[in-house]
Amino acid sequence: MAENNNPTPDRLSGAELVNPYSADGEGKTRQVERMFDSIAPAYDFMNLAMTLGLCTRWRNQALDLVEQVLLRAGRPTPANVLDVATGTGDVAFEMARRWPAARITGVDLSARMLRVAEKKLETAHSLMSRRITFTQGDCLQLPFPDNSFDLVTVAYGVRNFEHLSQGYAEMLRVLKSKGILCVIELSRPEGSLTAPLYDFYSRMLIPLAGRLVSGDPRAYTYLPESIAAAPQRADMCAIMNEAGFHGCVWKSLTFGAVTIYLACKRADNL
Repeated sequence: MAENNNPTPDRLSGAELVNPYSADGEGKTRQVERMFDSIAPAYDFMNLAMTLGLCTRWRNQALDLVEQVLLRAGRPTPANVLDVATGTGDVAFEMARRWPAARITGVDLSARMLRVAEKKLETAHSLMSRRITFTQGDCLQLPFPDNSFDLVTVAYGVRNFEHLSQGYAEMLRVLKSKGILCVIELSRPEGSLTAPLYDFYSRMLIPLAGRLVSGDPRAYTYLPESIAAAPQRADMCAIMNEAGFHGCVWKSLTFGAVTIYLACKRADNL
């Protein structure tokens, strides 16, 4: 994993300027909420299809890295976990399976995405369902007290934040003093061969499939635009460090198509 030790204080996130729709007078937060409400029924299928099933492997590799950090810190199981931008809850359910003693809270803007998560919860084992809670809320104004969680995760969500630094500041606020942040985010490969192939796939094939499956002609065009505009790798770590996190490290997978970021609230955690 690579580490960024020299954050640039004035770094900005271009993804904040990329919106799902072009509604006059409507901020990005509300547009993102509408977009995910629109695509909620097709979201899980599209996730698997457009990543060729790799999203499950990426999630598991990210949580494997979290477990390594927890073990080094002598805390093999987090007691309270927050999954930000939880969507349909896949990361929350996996964490509940891995850590049988943990309580998992998932928060998301979209009521329709949470409705899908709640339906999954209804069919889950009763021991698991009692440990998972889903709630609707704004990731820029998290409805939780300071110092509430041992671990905060967010998968494929931070590039949708209207104000990225504010989102990170909120996640830092709700983490306990020894808390850990894990971010999984899509990124653009940098290789001379993989980058053009990725561009063709993400800008041509994914939007076409998204229009056919989800019925929203804009949502899966916004996806590659927001990925390209978002800060990536060392640049993302710089923003996390500027928000107050320490020791941000990153690891790219699948030729750079996705990147995992780990950071901690205190400098001696990683």
